Amino acid sequence: MSSPPRGELAAQLAPVVREAVEAIGFDLELLDVNQAGRRRLVKVVVDGDDGIGLDEVAQASRAVSAALDANEHLIAGPYTLEVTSPGADRPLTRPRHWKRNRLRLVKVKQPEQVEWFGRVGDADDTGVVLLVKGELRRVEYRTIERAVVEVEFKQPPVEELALLEGKHLKEESE
Repeated sequence: MSSPPRGELAAQLAPVVREAVEAIGFDLELLDVNQAGRRRLVKVVVDGDDGIGLDEVAQASRAVSAALDANEHLIAGPYTLEVTSPGADRPLTRPRHWKRNRLRLVKVKQPEQVEWFGRVGDADDTGVVLLVKGELRRVEYRTIERAVVEVEFKQPPVEELALLEGKHLKEESE
């Protein structure tokens, strides 16, 4: 019995893997299936509201492995499972990514603009409040081409955090 092509197999496995990951309180960020010699490589990226550490990756790996074993007819052959967390350079593409990175410094690229930096404040389903050069402004996700978290090696200034905790929002006219 041969298994389906890669894209079709990933589509068939997605609900099984998503259910296993969500049952332990995490989100499925990515599921990819590739052929690696005679085996398939099933790559799963998971995330959580409080981030993901090694213990959580191991927990997710056990849950996904059990779910795949229970549905082995879908893969129909040997596979290697790789479960990881998103890297620090993962783009912020969903509202939950912004919410999880509250108070972090991000680099933002908008169409027709130079990249700029802001610190993440409150985020909802349509946009985010960013502290940019001492001023709070709301930016709609639809106007963001790309955004990534900047790795900081020191604590953010207390004044910036205080501004983000307050509600002194200057509406940006678009």
